[in-house]
Amino acid sequence: MDTFKTTSGAVRGFRASSDVVAVLGVPYAAPPFGAHRFREPAPAAAWTGVRDCTAFGPVAPQSAELPGSPGWSPGDEDVLTVNIWTPAPDGGSLPVLVWIHGGAYAFGSSAQPDFDGDALARAGLVVVTLNYRVGFEGFGHVPAADGAAFPDNRGLLDQVAALRWVRENIAAFGGDPGNVTVAGQSAGAASIACLMVMDRARGLFHRAVLHSPASPHHTREVAAATTREVAAAAGCPATAEGLVSATPRALLAASDRVVEEYRRDPASGSRHYDPTLYAPVLDGDVLPVDPLTGLAAGAGRDVDLLVCHTTEEYRLLDAVGSSAKVTTEERLARFAEDFELPDGLLAGYRAVLPGASVLDVYLAVFGDLVFGEYAHRLVEQHVRGGGRAFLSRFDRRRTGPHGVVRAWHCADVPFAFGNVDKECVAFLIGGAPTPADHELARRMVGAWAGFAATGDPGWPPYDAATGPAKVWRTDEDDEHDVPAAPRELWARAGFPLLRP
Repeated sequence: MDTFKTTSGAVRGFRASSDVVAVLGVPYAAPPFGAHRFREPAPAAAWTGVRDCTAFGPVAPQSAELPGSPGWSPGDEDVLTVNIWTPAPDGGSLPVLVWIHGGAYAFGSSAQPDFDGDALARAGLVVVTLNYRVGFEGFGHVPAADGAAFPDNRGLLDQVAALRWVRENIAAFGGDPGNVTVAGQSAGAASIACLMVMDRARGLFHRAVLHSPASPHHTREVAAATTREVAAAAGCPATAEGLVSATPRALLAASDRVVEEYRRDPASGSRHYDPTLYAPVLDGDVLPVDPLTGLAAGAGRDVDLLVCHTTEEYRLLDAVGSSAKVTTEERLARFAEDFELPDGLLAGYRAVLPGASVLDVYLAVFGDLVFGEYAHRLVEQHVRGGGRAFLSRFDRRRTGPHGVVRAWHCADVPFAFGNVDKECVAFLIGGAPTPADHELARRMVGAWAGFAATGDPGWPPYDAATGPAKVWRTDEDDEHDVPAAPRELWARAGFPLLRP
């Protein structure tokens, strides 16, 4: 059976493989434009008949175009959709895994080929992926007007709306609404950390998988300052009326101009190194507390947590040119000053990376600052708050004709989805997968499926005394390990460190 009934109407999918039905582009909320722009997501309109859901819905407004993925065009409005892969189209009650994509809160979509849910569905899960508002539309601060407030964190509210849709509809697709795991990577993983401490998301999921969670979040004052910069670049007042009058395309172009100004100006502070304008906002309402503080206080203790980070996160950002090149001791010292890194941190990294170049030290520190150390702290604070957590590191490398392909940001995702054969991931993993890569993918898919089903990924929970971490490698990797960051030095650094 390829037809399913949702609360808004019937939908028709297609056979993605002999064992799995895919249903794509199902609206979970109304288009966030017109009267709904900069507002909380509104319910999707009902339809009559059977809606054909055999293609992904349009992506949210963004200027990036990712390999193998559709771009956004003005006029694309029905952007709040979910996609479902089910191995139980005739009924059942299977564990559910909901995926939230990353993209620096500014780009990305569920239509990326490496997020195809077929392999995970064949492992016994009902898989859901979703789109949400990004960039200014999703995370830009809009001042109140005439007593009407525009919520911050609209992208997070979209995610909550999608999870509510899952709770109300997933049983029709063979999923168990009482056994939902939410998973994500980078900004998607950091979004989930926020969801874990948000009252509006409480009870909507039972486990969480965070790959390379990104640490930045902003105060309301920082978000308001960013709005003033973007509005000035767009040539409109930084008021609700002015921002509503600016088209999504105009705000995208303005955001890109602001980012480029930070890139060109080495004296512009921490944003110079890899400008990220948007992040979750500590607004005291949607997001009442930062995740580290909230988890330590027990806000997410009922949610089992699995965290994974790669051992060389920032190598990818350097390879694609999104981060500044730091190649001199003078610029490295300025980097440490701009982020207010604790005394001795750079020396500590040099001690564990003997012979490393300035660029190597910079990338190692930056990767831990944004991703690796934050991943560890989320696990530690969750356990401190009474929760149960698992920690892992992705350390798979490959030597090819162009040198070593690193264990860098995003490289773990195709393995966890079982999508290493997708053409779009060849750059991430260094070419066509080897038999050892397929075996690693099989093991990682099994860990995700096991955790989503029972809360057991296959290794012991994190314990503060021993801190066991699963290390993901292939049997072709050398038996080595990237030296651990000098965490006793990081202990003197407060989080979040990323701020303008």
